[in-house]
Amino acid sequence: MTHRMSRRARVLCASLGAGVLIPLVASAAPAAAATPTVACTSGKTGLAAKLQKDITAALAGRKGTVAVGLYDRSTNTTCSLRATSAYDSASVVKVTVLATLLWDAKKHNRYLTSREVSLTTAMITKSDNNATSALWKQLGLTKIKGFLTAAGMTRTKPGANGYWGLTQITVQDEQKLLKLVTAKNAVLSDNSRAYILKLMGKVISSQRWGTPAGAPSGVSVHVKNGWLQRATHGWRIHSVGTFNGRGHDYMITVLTQDNSTMSYGVTTIQNVAKAIHKDLVPTTTAKTAYVPTSTPQEVMPAVPAS
Repeated sequence: MTHRMSRRARVLCASLGAGVLIPLVASAAPAAAATPTVACTSGKTGLAAKLQKDITAALAGRKGTVAVGLYDRSTNTTCSLRATSAYDSASVVKVTVLATLLWDAKKHNRYLTSREVSLTTAMITKSDNNATSALWKQLGLTKIKGFLTAAGMTRTKPGANGYWGLTQITVQDEQKLLKLVTAKNAVLSDNSRAYILKLMGKVISSQRWGTPAGAPSGVSVHVKNGWLQRATHGWRIHSVGTFNGRGHDYMITVLTQDNSTMSYGVTTIQNVAKAIHKDLVPTTTAKTAYVPTSTPQEVMPAVPAS
């Protein structure tokens, strides 16, 4: 990673994940997509077929390119769609940055410093880009790649030259990361996993959209979202979440691109999430763990004009 970034690089990094436009980025029309084929398996009779039907129905008629991953430990249920397709990460990569920091600290048998606690809290709960850039620079690509190897996230390619939001991610690898965060393993300590979940559970209300949509009461929710517009493939809108309670322990990843607007991508993700929550945890109550905001946006300064 270079120690100096061009003004253009700084502008792009400042815009990653934010509900603001990057200068010189043109709006892209969403690409028409054929009805996708979702593959599901389950240890519970009838659940795989129901999920496959309902997720497919949720995506019917939606434009853009969508990748989906679901894993529920309690029923040994999995669903996948375009699991190995690569997407620009936007702010979803911030969970990987946090996990890398904790993995490295464990290797050196140390606690996070007060500065690191402050930066990681801002990075996850508010999706702060400056905090992410500071931690990305501190870690460096060698450590980030080291964590990806340890985590088995072989398809994830860190963004070059400080462009952390252009890291290439896949549903398959994001699901691997969420599995590490939610169950005992040799890569992340129990304290590290608890810290990641704590921060993902404290994301500010305006950023709780996406995979938490439709989550029933009694289910704990941990989420991290990402959003970025570029000249090609329009808006990338992503959401990863873990859910625990009501006899279930599951995680959802939805990655999208070719969205005409941010809200269009958010709606696509939430349609999928609502179908999954309803099928996994049938409930008669109308209460939800989180009510997604209608105008999701990141709190950050304006992007320079040039």
